[in-house]
Amino acid sequence: MYKNIPAVARTVYGPGSFNQLGDILAPKRQRPEDFMVFIVDNYFKGKELETRLPVQGRDMTFFVDVTPHEPTTEQIDHLRDAILQAQGLPAGVIGIGGGSIMDIAKAVALMLTNEGSSEQYQGLNLIKNPGVYHVGVPTISGTGAEVSMTAVLTGPKKKLGIKCEWTVFDQIVLDPTLTATVPRDQWFYTGMDTFIHCIESITGHMQNTYSQAYGYKALDLCREVYLGPNSGQNPEMNEKLMVASLFGGLSLTYSEVGICHALSYGLSYVLGMRHGYANCIAFNHLEDFYPEGVREFKAMAAKHHIYLPQNLSRNWTDEQIEKMTEISLGLHHMWSHALGPHWQEKITPQQVQELFERM
Repeated sequence: MYKNIPAVARTVYGPGSFNQLGDILAPKRQRPEDFMVFIVDNYFKGKELETRLPVQGRDMTFFVDVTPHEPTTEQIDHLRDAILQAQGLPAGVIGIGGGSIMDIAKAVALMLTNEGSSEQYQGLNLIKNPGVYHVGVPTISGTGAEVSMTAVLTGPKKKLGIKCEWTVFDQIVLDPTLTATVPRDQWFYTGMDTFIHCIESITGHMQNTYSQAYGYKALDLCREVYLGPNSGQNPEMNEKLMVASLFGGLSLTYSEVGICHALSYGLSYVLGMRHGYANCIAFNHLEDFYPEGVREFKAMAAKHHIYLPQNLSRNWTDEQIEKMTEISLGLHHMWSHALGPHWQEKITPQQVQELFERM
């Protein structure tokens, strides 16, 4: 059966477009008691962007520190409860930040209208009710969270997204000027998330003309950003990387990710590695599966003097590697895309452990 995917209803793009956010939200403020919830990366607290938030009246603002760990089900439940207990149901939720912040905003918007813990909704089409209106404003490019139908969460038992037609943002604001202050290493790790999305999307068994069209264009943009004559962090390349992130997210949505993402989920769950960094650690050792992609990846890292540590696994216990393997192999859809419907016959748990031991 073909995927019948939902799409972001409205997109505004361009340098300075963040200034339109207040006007975009205005039609949703129908009654005096209507309020918005702004979920903002703590990085921007006390900075110029904070003064530009179109906060009014009863609006609530949460500055969330996502550096300690990726979004958790416990964190989502706490935010949901804090909002409902303080002021009831908001008119909208706005996530301003990177992939983690946008996933938090998507998950909170859904959990405001669904009972119980977000843990019970980790999976496909488990959400019962549509969420509240929600807006995504990326301040870093690469995750594809601005366009994906998944809010990735780490729960007590697994790292898995809340995925349904209502997860997708109702509105996104793509303003490349917001990405100007991203630290260089993070710019690379997160941008490589898009590059890896596309390599995996267009090479697996679920690839198709639709996913390839977006994937190949996103790869061309990534090559300009990371290997071209004007490569680097500058206004022109920031715009290109923001569009590449969008296209990469669309490519994987109509296809699937593969082995690198399966391994990175294991790294993130057991070690708490950030997703983009975990992808880079894993992809650096996947020449057997993505030879051309890994070759380009290493050229990009070398050009921008990105150091990727080696021999990390020597400090991991057997129990940790076994758990990483268990988490990774539990992502059947990723392995099926990469290796085919009978993927269990093509790779063993021991071989997956050996992939982790290379890192």
